[in-house]
Amino acid sequence: MNTPAKMLPVNAWKIEQSLDLYQVEAWGKGYFSINEAGHVVIRPNMDAAREIDLYEVVQGLKARDLHTPVVIRFSDILAHRLRHIAEAFGTAITENGYKNRYAAVFPIKVNQQRLVVEEVYRYGKEFGFGLEVGSKPELLAVMSITEDAPDRIVVCNGFKDDSYIEAVILATKLGRTIIPVVENYEEIHLILKHAERYNVRPKIGVRVKLASEGAGRWRESAGEKSKFGLFISEILDLYALLKERDMLDCLQLVHCHPGSQLQDIRRVKDAINELAHVYAELKIMGAGLEYIDIGGGLGVDYDGSGTNFESSMNYTLNEYASDVVYRIKSVCDARSVPHPMIVSESGRAIAAHHSVLVFDTLGSSKLDQFKVTGRPEEDYHGTQEVPQPVRDLFDSYRSVNERRLVECYHDGLQAREQALQMFNLGYLSLEFRALAEKLYWATCTKIRDYCRKLDRVPEELENLEDMLSDIYFCNFSIFQSLPDSWAIGQLFPIMPIHRLGERPSRNAVLADITCDSDGKIDRFVHPRATKRTLEVHELAPPEPYFLAAFLVGAYQETLGDLHNLFGDTHVVHIRLQEGGGWWIEEIVKGDTANKVLEYMEYDTDELYPGIARDCERAIKEGRMTLSEAQTVKRFYENELNGYAYLEVE
Repeated sequence: MNTPAKMLPVNAWKIEQSLDLYQVEAWGKGYFSINEAGHVVIRPNMDAAREIDLYEVVQGLKARDLHTPVVIRFSDILAHRLRHIAEAFGTAITENGYKNRYAAVFPIKVNQQRLVVEEVYRYGKEFGFGLEVGSKPELLAVMSITEDAPDRIVVCNGFKDDSYIEAVILATKLGRTIIPVVENYEEIHLILKHAERYNVRPKIGVRVKLASEGAGRWRESAGEKSKFGLFISEILDLYALLKERDMLDCLQLVHCHPGSQLQDIRRVKDAINELAHVYAELKIMGAGLEYIDIGGGLGVDYDGSGTNFESSMNYTLNEYASDVVYRIKSVCDARSVPHPMIVSESGRAIAAHHSVLVFDTLGSSKLDQFKVTGRPEEDYHGTQEVPQPVRDLFDSYRSVNERRLVECYHDGLQAREQALQMFNLGYLSLEFRALAEKLYWATCTKIRDYCRKLDRVPEELENLEDMLSDIYFCNFSIFQSLPDSWAIGQLFPIMPIHRLGERPSRNAVLADITCDSDGKIDRFVHPRATKRTLEVHELAPPEPYFLAAFLVGAYQETLGDLHNLFGDTHVVHIRLQEGGGWWIEEIVKGDTANKVLEYMEYDTDELYPGIARDCERAIKEGRMTLSEAQTVKRFYENELNGYAYLEVE
């Protein structure tokens, strides 16, 4: 249930109340806040003295003919996330006396956009961070990006065919530190075949099918039933094969997949402990192991609750790093084996924070809009006798008071049901049905307003706020820009980006512009439990009202689809400017109608000529003037080349 914001005068609302209402400091982790103007600000380095006004950025983009929806990437946050992770592991290594180093590899499946991958690789250079690929096309992209960088690791996951393995071996000859991870046993034979063909001693990794269970939404991606990795018996067969060929020194990495978005630190500890023992055993047996790859799983606290909830995590980055380092060190010291280089694939934790989706609101639908006096002679102007259910609804509305809230609600509900039954049987006119509808919703609104003054709301009326919530129609596609919200119920922090010095007076669910009933968001972050509506401000046309979804930098762009042919949004890369302010580093224009039609194999070269022929026929038959035909053709051509989303005047 939503608890409405306290009914204070607009000018009594404080910025601190908006910070608390939307839990900005909890999920924002220092990167996001609200300034004195009531605008969301971005602090890429967590420095309040250097912040970017998000509303100002949106206005600046509008002046450049870049309209919402737009994904805004803050490149400096990406750089800060990489540094933050490096420092967390660096501190843990120092505190635990660990005798090796750490390197992250960014799984490009998390966000395959070229500019993002190149930025991660560039910013990760000082820490020796690398990249991870999971398919042949990803490998081909990364082979080019990693030119002349022999000290930076490329980990190759995913199921591999002959040409994938050949590409890995050729990259080894080019000087890359590239490690194919054996996902199923047949891959080792392909590796050995191409290694012999090209006279290469490859670095080989193996993914272990852990017995430790995963946690959260992706719990089944770990454990013995997972699709990833080899059983221990298969690893021993691989070990024997390499030993037979005098290639044990080539087995250099062990890997595990503990899951994605691990919210429980205990699962992390179990997985790392098991993997460390596998590493130690193989090392003692003579394998040339140098790396231990703990996979992904480092979570993002989407709702800011810091709990064992699937959209949160009950640990910090520093705790995660400390546990990983400590457990690997403890196992290695107990078995008297050298400490391996620690590798992680924490793509979500690297990329999520740096992207924000901003969209405008097109309008709203309200259930508390119906106004009645409660007197039949004023609310009904016809000559027919008012049916009994409608008279009962008049009585319910007039009877609402603090002592009879539940009773009046029940009376109104029953009378409405009777009115609908009469209508469906043909005994109630459309006019009376409309009047019954107005009276019912006006009664619910009146009861809700009384409930807002109570210290304790009756249990049967607790859902009244949600039931009477608005629908705010928003100019974006959930299926394109927030696919995880639709597909797996992922929570993303969502809030207005301006007017945050005003008390929000409405509760709403958000509907996108697709023709799909699933195209809505009705679950929002809350410190104790998800809430069903979002606190928003009254729309004030023609002034635009902007909302934003935060922490969308991981997976959302790469998983998006073309439902209703709404394609990629505009994407803008924003950087902090020396001495203050911001500047645009890169603009990637969103898909035009022409482009998304091409995706669906329409021959766009034939679309315009077809309309032109229709116009000529209309002129010939006298249905259209030449001027009108020219207007139609210009309009059609402009729309083909225009943004696929709505462009509100």
